[in-house]
Order: sequence, then C-alpha cells, then structure tokens
Amino acid sequence: MDKQQIQACGDELYQAMLTRTAVRPLTERFSDITIEDAYNISLRILERRTESGEKVIGKKIGLTSKAVQNMLKVGQPDFGHLTDKMAFSQGEEVQISDRLMQPKAEGEIAFILKKDLMGPGLTAADVLAATDCVLPCFEVVDSRIENWEIKIQDTVADNASCGVFLLGDRAVNPRKVDLATCGMVVEKNGSIISTGAGAAALGSPVTCVTWLANTLGQFGIPLKAGEVILSGSLVPLEPVQAGDFMSVSVGGIGGASVRFI
Repeated sequence: MDKQQIQACGDELYQAMLTRTAVRPLTERFSDITIEDAYNISLRILERRTESGEKVIGKKIGLTSKAVQNMLKVGQPDFGHLTDKMAFSQGEEVQISDRLMQPKAEGEIAFILKKDLMGPGLTAADVLAATDCVLPCFEVVDSRIENWEIKIQDTVADNASCGVFLLGDRAVNPRKVDLATCGMVVEKNGSIISTGAGAAALGSPVTCVTWLANTLGQFGIPLKAGEVILSGSLVPLEPVQAGDFMSVSVGGIGGASVRFI
C-alpha cells in the first residue's frame, strides 16, 4: 500500500468509529496489505484521535491466546494504543450507544508502570521491577469491520480492535501474586460464564508485557512510567449489550465490575 492509501484507510476507520458505521474488511479490498501497513493505518487513527484532544495513556496487547492466534493464522500477539477517552473506573457505566458497535468484553490483568521500559533484551524480572501495581480489568473490544470478519491485518489496522476498558479499584504489588497461576472467574448477569488463569496469556501476563516492551524497543519506543498496559485476555470474549452487568474476580488481586447501558 502507498502512503495515500494508508492515510485514507486510517481516516475511514476513524470516521467509522465516530459514526458507529462498520466498513468492509481492508483485506478484501487491498490484497497487498501487510501487517506493517496495518500498523501505519492504526497510527493514522491515533493521529486523528490526538488531534481531537485525546491523550495516549497506555497500550493493549491482543492475540495472546493460541486459539485466537491459530484462528487468524499468526504466531505472535499484536498491540494497540489506549487513550484517556477509552478509560473507565470501577462503578462507572459504559454507554454502548455512545461509542461502541459490536462490543465484546474480556477479563484481563492491567499493569501500571512506575518506570520506563525500553527493549529489546528485557526479561520478565525487568517488567516486574518496573511495574507499580496490577489491577483486574475489563477490556471491551469492538470492531469497526463488518461482522467481525477480520484477518490479522484488519484488527491491527483497527487499533487491535480496542473499544474501551475499565479498571478495578484494588491495586496489588505484582511481586506478591503468582501471575501465571492466578485464577479468573467472569460472571454475566449473575451467572458464571467463563474461568481462566494467568497462563492463558502466553504462559503469563508478564510474558505479554515483556513481549510488548521488547517489540516496541526495536523501534526506539519505550513503555513509559504511568502508562496502563492491558496484558491480554485470560478468558473467551463475551458479546455484551445494553442492560448487561459483568464482573470479574482474579485470585490474589481482586475484582472489577461494569454495567452496560
């Protein structure tokens, strides 16, 4: 793809987000689109968002489970950018009709950094040393692509299909919990719908954050102190609609809940 096509696709996806109107998959229209093209498209979307006043506050990691990687025929995760407009706190309601089109919620563990992380060459120990705390959270993914008919390039271009996220209100020292074995339980409207463990995300959420820091470090991009890093889902995606109430609890960390309106 040339620069003009990349910019046009970024502008199209940005407008799709604003108008809540899904578009045809990019991979159907551009047979030559690469993952590098897709990341450049996502950066164009980020440029439009920051021009409108949004501030970057972190990153999200996607495609951390082998099942999803196999579905999209990829061998590594992807990532997207988080802005302040995407952030919700425990007790807040998320209004679907205001910004989301095809939302699906997933339970995750969020990392809050206290020091910059600049790869490559970082280890899990480096990530833990740079992490201030971890919190339970919900990421609500969304797709600006019709009917979630995505290939890896489509989701990468669409900011890793990020919608919004909600952080729990209990922060825990990451060195005082086993993030690989901690269990997760997700409930929807009072019924348990899924369970998982930290190992579902590349063996440990810490591994996911290490991958991100090392991947971005190859391009001279640090993860910065104060940033929120969503480390990847530990449970299956769950479609949500107005009226749904979901809660997540993580062993040794705590819980979070969200009501959709």
